[in-house]
Amino acid sequence: MGEFSAGKSTLANLLIGSDPLPVQVIATQLPPVWISYGDEAPYRSDLEGNQYPVDVDNLAEAPLEDTAYIRIFCNEDILMQCDLLDMPGISDPNMSSEVWQRMISKANGVLWCSHATQAWRQSEAAVWADLPDELYDRSLLLLTRIDKITSDRDRQKIVKRVRKETQGQFLDCLPISLLQATGEQDDYETWAKSGAEEFAKKLAELLQKLSSDLATHPQETSERDGTRPLKLPAFEGPDKPAEAAEVIDDAPSRIMPRRVIATSSEQRLRNES
Repeated sequence: MGEFSAGKSTLANLLIGSDPLPVQVIATQLPPVWISYGDEAPYRSDLEGNQYPVDVDNLAEAPLEDTAYIRIFCNEDILMQCDLLDMPGISDPNMSSEVWQRMISKANGVLWCSHATQAWRQSEAAVWADLPDELYDRSLLLLTRIDKITSDRDRQKIVKRVRKETQGQFLDCLPISLLQATGEQDDYETWAKSGAEEFAKKLAELLQKLSSDLATHPQETSERDGTRPLKLPAFEGPDKPAEAAEVIDDAPSRIMPRRVIATSSEQRLRNES
């Protein structure tokens, strides 16, 4: 989640290791996109739970006013551990906040992206304050495009300020440059400054926590291949790829958005019958 052009779709694409989501300006006009592991055909679900086929190359054609979410499938490692929900920007004047508000209740945790040059704006703080408190210790705040802040001193000041302002509201606040994380994998010093390694570790901790927290709610998880360790190729460093990419020894159950799963499955059975 986050405001427009904060790096949300770019982060989602890097996490899953492919590019199913548009990252151009038009991405802000998309309804929530639910990304899962598998080979099934993509579809959109309307507000009544009815499903319709969609073209992944033309997701923007989905009618915002009548679409609860778009669901697409990929065979990527991270999706063996969790599903992802890519949300539209929270401050788009051309989009009702209901578009993303009706899906936030399905989220078990949040990766919030805030542009480092305007880190943690009042509009972001206001929206976050209205979300369920239970998300606070299940979410990470990412200060994206930290490479735009060229002074190490300025970076430290920004991170210190935001951490102070958001104390107790996130599992952690992490500066990260998605550009450097993926484009400087042959230069360890530059790559290390990107924040990729720390993000990979914190993401591991978050998935572990979610798996533990949701263990008492089996309807919110599904079966997965526990023998496959989660890897994040886009965040691997040049000298320590295994350490940067390996997340959890005892991989958690696959985490899926809550409640929407049963509704989707039931509706699909009705559509097929």
